[in-house]
Amino acid sequence: MDRSEALTRLLQQTGFAQAERIPLAGDASTRSYERLRLDDRKAVLMNAPPKEDPPCPPGATVAERRTMGWNAVARLAASRVEAFGAVAEYLRSIGLAAPEIYGMDSAAGYAVLEDLGDDLYANVIGKSAEEIPLYQAAAELLAHVHAAEAPSTLVAPDGAMWPLQDYDALALEVNADLFVEWLPKAENVRIDDAARARWEKVRDGLIVKALGFPRAFTIRDYHAENLLWLPERGGLKRVGLLDFQDAVRGWRAWDFSMLLHDARRDVSLAAHEAALRTYLDLTGVSDAEFQRELSVLGAINVMRILGIFSRLMARDGKMRYREFMPRMWGHLARTLRNPALADARAFVEEVARPYLEKAA
Repeated sequence: MDRSEALTRLLQQTGFAQAERIPLAGDASTRSYERLRLDDRKAVLMNAPPKEDPPCPPGATVAERRTMGWNAVARLAASRVEAFGAVAEYLRSIGLAAPEIYGMDSAAGYAVLEDLGDDLYANVIGKSAEEIPLYQAAAELLAHVHAAEAPSTLVAPDGAMWPLQDYDALALEVNADLFVEWLPKAENVRIDDAARARWEKVRDGLIVKALGFPRAFTIRDYHAENLLWLPERGGLKRVGLLDFQDAVRGWRAWDFSMLLHDARRDVSLAAHEAALRTYLDLTGVSDAEFQRELSVLGAINVMRILGIFSRLMARDGKMRYREFMPRMWGHLARTLRNPALADARAFVEEVARPYLEKAA
């Protein structure tokens, strides 16, 4: 396929062939973005060349997934445009502010999207907007998303089909294992064979707990750098959504862990509690039940992120991620206080006590 011809065709079809193209900051994936400007019209061009390891096909066995690469085992979308388009259409269908898709070519890996602006939560909190109302609005949106019954197959605007798959035991396992595989390469932590064997029992215990929690549509990368504040829209559409193509059938507390256990900004205790109270009031979930889910899934998620940051430092030399580590250790220390995580807390204290104590 000639991607340049496909792009020319898509820009012509959407009326942006003569638009000014302004590069935008990318994310951590293989995608890149440009802002399109033509007179009083604007849009965003997503460029997602289909070059990553393949995503997990429906029905693939654990053994098959292990041979396919990281995207298949972790149930990631491999930056596929059809995933973004299909999830966006679903989110818009339930009344949320995901970008409208003006046109897309799934095979070539291009899409022209509605431009929702630059007012990320991370940019406006403490400047033009107050923290607590924004986190309450984010919690209201999650209550709505988690109450909806998402279909097993989502459809992109160009007709491409995308499966909504379970965030399953294998995905939890490989993500949690990042903690013990990479932390010793970046921090003063030793994981010998005995500690690794103990970890596997601890990890499997956490996974059993997680698999027992109620399932829900899970946005997955739901945090202050992927949420936009759009107060002029009102209601649930005040929260603009980005970077949701990795959505799965996961758990409500996973989205909350991503929101509240933020690696890049300190969520105040007041905002943390306001978001939880808003969600519990809207859903009727008991505080004790949800706190248990948030502790278990939060611990897995935070250990995953600590592992990812350790890998970025040790393998890729991206030492700027060290500045986020103390905040994540603090999140982990708080999740491990829940009595349901006694075994996990004992393990982490054995191998990394100084980091927990410093974060406390």
